[in-house]
Amino acid sequence: MATPLVPDDLWAIVEPLLPPEPPKPKGGRPRVSDRACLTGIVFVLKSGIPWEMLPQEMGCGSGMTCWRRLRDWQEAGVWEALHRALLDRLGDAGQLDWSRASLDSASVPAKRGATPPARIRRIAANRARSATLWSTAPASRSPAS
Repeated sequence: MATPLVPDDLWAIVEPLLPPEPPKPKGGRPRVSDRACLTGIVFVLKSGIPWEMLPQEMGCGSGMTCWRRLRDWQEAGVWEALHRALLDRLGDAGQLDWSRASLDSASVPAKRGATPPARIRRIAANRARSATLWSTAPASRSPAS
């Protein structure tokens, strides 16, 4: 049997991070389970197939259902929380090599002390001639007689 895309130990970490199911006052069809949607999301992201080609036989719902759940979980901050939870588990197990870590301004913004970059001087006056716009004869607006 193939290994599951979302094993039980991973699901045990992910499940508490997921937002609760929104209420449906008018009823409607039963919601696809979060684990099935996560399986569909992982399958699409690992295989690279388009969302609309997600096989129905997998039991993950439609590709649009999985995509919407991915979007909702992103807005709820699930992926960042999962990233932190997994890093905490790796750190507790002593499996993080901090000598290979790096930070940049995208992950850690400079607060109160960062000097704004200087303005770059315009050099429009020194433009080179364009081979497509340069002509040898001056243009005339009057009709030729």
